Amino acid sequence: MNIEHIRTFLEIATTGNFNVAADHLNVTQSTVSARIKALEERLDQPVFLRGRNGVELTAAGHHFHRHAVTMLRAWEQGRQIVSLPEGFQGMLGVGTQVSLWERLIAHWLPWMRAQAPDVALRLQSDYSESLMRQLSDGLLDVAVMYSPRATPGLEIRKLLEERLVLVSTRRRKMNAGWPEDYVFVDWGPEFHSAHSESFPHAPSSAVSVGLGAIGLQYILVNGGSGYFPLRVVRPYLAERRLFRVAKAPVFQRPAYLVYPTQPPDEDLVALAVRGLIHVAAMEKER
Repeated sequence: MNIEHIRTFLEIATTGNFNVAADHLNVTQSTVSARIKALEERLDQPVFLRGRNGVELTAAGHHFHRHAVTMLRAWEQGRQIVSLPEGFQGMLGVGTQVSLWERLIAHWLPWMRAQAPDVALRLQSDYSESLMRQLSDGLLDVAVMYSPRATPGLEIRKLLEERLVLVSTRRRKMNAGWPEDYVFVDWGPEFHSAHSESFPHAPSSAVSVGLGAIGLQYILVNGGSGYFPLRVVRPYLAERRLFRVAKAPVFQRPAYLVYPTQPPDEDLVALAVRGLIHVAAMEKER
């Protein structure tokens, strides 16, 4: 199957428009149409429904989408491996959630380069669900995440545990009532469950975000309160830009290390795992 057909399919699925996809791919609209026609003939199924307002995936298109993503990633990975400069013996694919980069991966990276200077490192940042899928598809060798899913062929082990604390831009106590300027940060299903159990009568927040960095920036600029990792807010607590909310519960947020039980290169994966465990131990919160 032609990789450019796959790339074109994914671009149209993202943009919902043949002309926009053509602009992004730097080809003509007729080339885009020809590629999709060839793909549909190969699949013997239409993958897009054409309408006046653009296109959308058919049922077959939806089924094919995940596999198309996997094929394109596998192609890019293979292209990178065969293009490794002289002196490199292999490549290790490592996935991480964005919020674990600064605390863990940024410190592990130089450790791994020193231990295996002849191994190229390919880093991928994504959410847990996508990282798990890439591990299952063999596109990643190791990943660290907050919400792994038990999957045959993959080993899951707890790597570290973060403390989520309630902070505010002004001094306050929990028994003074629910903060009216509370920003809800969705730290995952475990946090959501524990939060609901601890605050069963809390009203819905006027502002909810899915990324901690956005929530923190919002309250620092506009004022407010919310739950954030203690390691992240420590500098702001020291500067008195933020204050711990007295008597507020503290939630635990574990991060996990996930890797194949039978990796293609057991020694290399074992080395990467050992390094991540070492860095996590060094970064353990006091």
